[in-house]
Amino acid sequence: MRITTFEGIVDNGQIRLVGNVRLPDNAKVYVIVPDMKFAEIHSPSLLYPEQAIDFKMTVTEEKPDASL
Repeated sequence: MRITTFEGIVDNGQIRLVGNVRLPDNAKVYVIVPDMKFAEIHSPSLLYPEQAIDFKMTVTEEKPDASL
């Protein structure tokens, strides 16, 4: 497989190649983003799902204080 690289920028969600570069329709491309930090945020999960009952929340309605 031969690889050629082109520089480009993302403009309104579309990749625009710098210069007068035209690629044929359906050309297979790979996008490499240098020097960009990505943060991964994972949802918390329980090591033992059977412990989920320990986190059950009870909602109670507070009655207004008539003395105020």
